[in-house]
Amino acid sequence: MGVLLQIFSRALSTTAVSGSFARAAELAEATLARAGVETPLEEGDSAGEADGGFTWAMRVTQIDVSDLFPDQSPPVTTYRVTATAYWRDGAAERHFSLATLRVGEALETVGLGAADAPVRAPRAQSPSAGKTGSR
Repeated sequence: MGVLLQIFSRALSTTAVSGSFARAAELAEATLARAGVETPLEEGDSAGEADGGFTWAMRVTQIDVSDLFPDQSPPVTTYRVTATAYWRDGAAERHFSLATLRVGEALETVGLGAADAPVRAPRAQSPSAGKTGSR
């Protein structure tokens, strides 16, 4: 009888942990999906709380791809986006992370800043960008 109780107890514990990991994966995926859509695609950290005792954090870091374009400025700005979901499992804190690469608008060098580092500004869009017309 005691062995059966241990088996059921472990099965319930495994099911709960599995459900928590599934919820954490959903939260991390949803957080990644917001990058560049609901939240600006720019370097920095953000965090928040979600239902069920979960919290999330997102880090956006610009990746230098200029070595891939030796004779010109890169046509896009590349970012690494990492989303992590956190939750407590008894006394332990658990986490689940996902990462992806995203591309944003190309940046143009507009001058030199501190220590001769390029200062970048978003590339201006042409006045006709995004407009459609019918004839």
